[in-house]
Amino acid sequence: MIVKILGLIDLVASITLFSIIFGISLPLQLIMFFGGILFMKSLFLFMGDVLSVFDLLSAIVFFVSFFVQPWTFLIWICSLVLMTKGVASFF
Repeated sequence: MIVKILGLIDLVASITLFSIIFGISLPLQLIMFFGGILFMKSLFLFMGDVLSVFDLLSAIVFFVSFFVQPWTFLIWICSLVLMTKGVASFF
């Protein structure tokens, strides 16, 4: 059950990153919330989960996107990886 919840968080964070790509203005609280959640999820890296590196990278992109516009290529990569992880967690 917790894997599906974490996968849902990945999917919603991916949609949020897509909105940054397309220039949709998001509230600061939403950006910081997903950045913090993904940072906490990335702590599984210390338990041996290699894909948590993408959670950490996505959290950094969320935090940086508040100040400047990150590279679009980097946002696309993070968003697609998060979407893939989210969909795979439901199967």
